[in-house]
Amino acid sequence: MRTRSNSISRRQFIRTTSAAAIASTALSSMAIAGANEKVIVGIMGASANGRGSQLASGFAGQKNAEIAYICDVDERHMNKTVELVATKQSRKPEGISDFRRMIDDPAVDAIVIATPDHWHAPATIFACSANKHVYVEKPACHNPAEGEMMLSAARKFDRKVQLGTQRRSWPGIIEAMQRIKAGDIGRVLFSQSYYFNNRPTIGRGRVATVPSYLNYSSWQGPAPERGYRDNYLHYNWHWFWHWGTGELGNNGVHYLDLQRWGMEVEYPSRITSAGGKYRFDDDQETPDTHNVSYDCGDKTITWLGRSWMGKQPSDPDIDVGFYGEKGSLLIKGNGYVIDDPAGHEIAKGTGEGGDSSHQQNFLNAIRVGEKLNAEIEEGVKSTLMCHLGNIAHRVGRALNFDARSGRIKDDADAMALWSREYRRGWEPKV
Repeated sequence: MRTRSNSISRRQFIRTTSAAAIASTALSSMAIAGANEKVIVGIMGASANGRGSQLASGFAGQKNAEIAYICDVDERHMNKTVELVATKQSRKPEGISDFRRMIDDPAVDAIVIATPDHWHAPATIFACSANKHVYVEKPACHNPAEGEMMLSAARKFDRKVQLGTQRRSWPGIIEAMQRIKAGDIGRVLFSQSYYFNNRPTIGRGRVATVPSYLNYSSWQGPAPERGYRDNYLHYNWHWFWHWGTGELGNNGVHYLDLQRWGMEVEYPSRITSAGGKYRFDDDQETPDTHNVSYDCGDKTITWLGRSWMGKQPSDPDIDVGFYGEKGSLLIKGNGYVIDDPAGHEIAKGTGEGGDSSHQQNFLNAIRVGEKLNAEIEEGVKSTLMCHLGNIAHRVGRALNFDARSGRIKDDADAMALWSREYRRGWEPKV
């Protein structure tokens, strides 16, 4: 289902959304009149390895939300998610391939973004400028400059923007962080996190004809155009710098976010990266083996990712470990264990996981002003950790970071990766 031209520029977007933005501003006090009103939601991206459809299903299941639109560039996934949502709410959402349709609609209160990484920041900025609140999947952005623009847009248009780092809303994880901050393991000096997976090769892509069901031009959106190859969609784009942020941005962001939270770290001062792309002779550009270390003054954070072999018996059976003067706190899944320095368990806790509580927190923030658990400023800071690790890998040396200026120090090559080129007419601006 195609409702407009395949080529949608930012300039066209601004022209077509200006009237909608004015209408949304005028109706802002009417759109959500009170705590009993439903938040009207549009979903952008229904096929990102099932993540978009998972979010659509989750929001449709919230009693105070209703999905009006499912937007995707792949008609197969769009139609499938429309039918899925129709089984969970009384209203059947409209399937669209042009995201402007839901941006233009003043009845839509919030946009949920589950697109590839290169779309996260531009779509968030466009949505905020049309006075829509935003729930955006991790990582927050494709590069550090975009994170700065996302934060500026959220503040300029006074919008609620939540990052999809859902562990921030899990009761067991919240309790674990409270125990760290209460001093249960003393002064925390070190934190280590791990991610293991058994990903197969992506092979060598071949130039191919774009399938009839796919609007590839819209999929590329703000990224400079590249010809279609048969191994890009719908998941392998993660492993190309042009669209993705590698495993560090894909999964590492969840754990680095917890490490920043527990260690009370705003920014690192020195970043080192070791590893590379070792396992397969294929098109992947991002590392499949990656060990990143962040010096943060009097404490250190590390992340180890191995994408070509799943967890082995010799690997730590945890997601994140915090190590302090009085013991350790180890997070696995939605729970935690506290051990004393001798390794004896002295406390533990758990709680509900999943997405529901994080989605409900976002809806409550819109409806009744509840504080967001993963507000975009925190999300951008955690995503920056991923970008710094990737930049250190790409330039092949340690980086020094100046927290006051918010920039990498004395490294022009590294700062050249701070932002990106955009498809003409698609440059995001606030």
